Amino acid sequence: MAANKRIIDPSEYDLSKVISDKEAIRSINPQRHEMEQLDAVVFEDIERKICVGYKDITTDEFWARGHFPGMPVMPGVIMCEAAAQLSAYFTSKFDLLGAEVVGLGGMEEVRVREPVVPPARLVLAVQQIRLRRGAVIVCYFQGVVGDRLAVEGKIKGVPLPSESLRSAN
Repeated sequence: MAANKRIIDPSEYDLSKVISDKEAIRSINPQRHEMEQLDAVVFEDIERKICVGYKDITTDEFWARGHFPGMPVMPGVIMCEAAAQLSAYFTSKFDLLGAEVVGLGGMEEVRVREPVVPPARLVLAVQQIRLRRGAVIVCYFQGVVGDRLAVEGKIKGVPLPSESLRSAN
């Protein structure tokens, strides 16, 4: 997908109309504490396989003090993690992969196009582009701040062995 072509036009969703808040996201995604990188989901379209959510970035983020001192820049890997969490939420909610827990299986063609600094709202959109049920889901993702494309790429989700994750706690 071209860098300037958006997965979804912003006129199609309303950031103030939350479908899933943090508690609803927690009921699907296992991340907790500092690793929760998704604040709300505001759009779901199972027909087009598109989901939109956001992360509100503050100066209190765990990385803000050290990345970089005096000039906090959201790490690209954290932007990718937020996109992975949105993709996993959508995949799990609609049982697209057939897995209890969806984990990161890889990334391709990722580009960080603009720095993201607090305070900011990183609006994320994911769209399924390939699925092999029980094995892998591939989504194209974009992260936008205001009208600027900050990050984009492809992210792969794979089933995680949930029984071994439970036994590790």
